[in-house]
Amino acid sequence: MIRKYADPPTPENPHPSAPEIGAIWVEFLVNPESSIGVKHLRTFAHHLTSNNFKAGILISPVAPSGPALKIIPAVASETKLEVFVEQDLLVNITHHELVPTHILLSKEERQKLLQRYRLKDTQLPRIQVGDPVSRYLGLKRGQVVKIIRNSETAGRYASYRLCV
Repeated sequence: MIRKYADPPTPENPHPSAPEIGAIWVEFLVNPESSIGVKHLRTFAHHLTSNNFKAGILISPVAPSGPALKIIPAVASETKLEVFVEQDLLVNITHHELVPTHILLSKEERQKLLQRYRLKDTQLPRIQVGDPVSRYLGLKRGQVVKIIRNSETAGRYASYRLCV
């Protein structure tokens, strides 16, 4: 992981330092109210920022309310905030036989891909941020994922998707 996110060695800096990935806070709600509201998400986000966590994952047996889902981008301006319903985490979807392998590309791999095929970001097929595999991988807007599928005629082939 450090090799993927660290700067490559250069003649000026042959031993670059590892990037600061940061700490992640995971909170499990056992007995929430009827649903998770705006107030609960604001206090969770405040806890993340006050304790200098890079990201926070909130896992609950019930889904957040509609207004609570809408404020996540505004509340999570300094840290990344993700909310999962416990039911969604019972099965690892990436192990399902119908879900192809998804691999997140680094910035350098992304640039090589765009140069090789002479493409712009907007010309790549898209994958939604809310897609279950995107949520599993923690994709952000602008990241590119490589999808390797099995094919009866071609054996294996790769396609690329831009997260929007």
